[in-house]
Amino acid sequence: MENRKSELIEEIKKNAKEISYPLIAIIISFIAGGFLIYAFGKSPMVAYKSLIQGSLGDWNKFGETLVVVTPLILTGLSVAFAYKCGLFNIGAEGQFIIGSISAVWAGWAFNGLPPVLHVFLTLAVGAAAGGIWAGIVGWLKAKVGSHEVINSIMMNYIALNVSNYLTMTFLNEEAKAFTHEIAQSAKLWRFAEAFAQFKYSRLNIGIFIALAAALIAYYILNKTVRGYEIRAVGYNPHASEYGGISIAKNIVLTMVISGMFSGLAGAIQIAGVQYRANNLFGFTGYGFDGISVALVGNNHPIGIVLSGLLFGILQKGGSNMQLNGIPKEVVGIIQGIIILFVAANFVRIVFDKIKENRHLKQKTIREGK
Repeated sequence: MENRKSELIEEIKKNAKEISYPLIAIIISFIAGGFLIYAFGKSPMVAYKSLIQGSLGDWNKFGETLVVVTPLILTGLSVAFAYKCGLFNIGAEGQFIIGSISAVWAGWAFNGLPPVLHVFLTLAVGAAAGGIWAGIVGWLKAKVGSHEVINSIMMNYIALNVSNYLTMTFLNEEAKAFTHEIAQSAKLWRFAEAFAQFKYSRLNIGIFIALAAALIAYYILNKTVRGYEIRAVGYNPHASEYGGISIAKNIVLTMVISGMFSGLAGAIQIAGVQYRANNLFGFTGYGFDGISVALVGNNHPIGIVLSGLLFGILQKGGSNMQLNGIPKEVVGIIQGIIILFVAANFVRIVFDKIKENRHLKQKTIREGK
């Protein structure tokens, strides 16, 4: 019992250490943002008060902020999960789009199913579609060695055009630029149905699904053999292969799971918020924002939840700042400063690893002599 308690304390300390630098970077960034706002001749206190009021000022605003936070958490998990295996999944946007359009099909085509089953099927189809889409990139990486960044970027554009084609043909609402609406039985439960405080909010139980996904990602990566193999491949693929771990198998599996998070994000957006897909004239942005969320969250599931909340607050509160005379672009600058500070830490880690490897190599040479 005492050993278990000690292990738990050590794990808490380790997790706190992993997210401590991003938290410090966020604080410094807001201070720097305050100086920037003051340089514009505005009050930082007024600006940040407007930011909080616009995003957390009442239950409805809080609910709408969480609506934005939900997909950011999931796409952030998507990018972070792949990163743990040494992969850069820049295709979370395409996986999000494919998950969305697949959820529309499942939510519309299987009308008549019991609500619980229909909702589960809609989300499962969206997640599976995102997983398959990312799995193609993983398979190409594992089998022919093509770089996942290039392939996932191209897959983003394919996803965009496939979605638009299906929206305007097979799933099209006649003479409209959007799809059929999903069946009532496929829609996620909204807080407004039971709580009057959320009457004007689209907040749904998708936020709990996103939080559960973060816990699942943490468990897989840190408490399972498969998670150990994924992290081992990401840390040193050659040593992992020497130890009997299949690099190809873990790359494909990691990309599939990574894509499932983004596909689930798209499915929740359809089943809980939009109820239909629109003809897209550009990317949604959730997948690309997920890269920033993962980076600021230090690729840690708990850090990603906090990072997703931060970005949600910045996005929803930025327009309210503008109403009070603060340029909305200040929010983008603050986000950029946060990412700059966090990225600087990643650069430091890379240089530390290079120095460590050089030291080990020199030590090996000396001992050989």
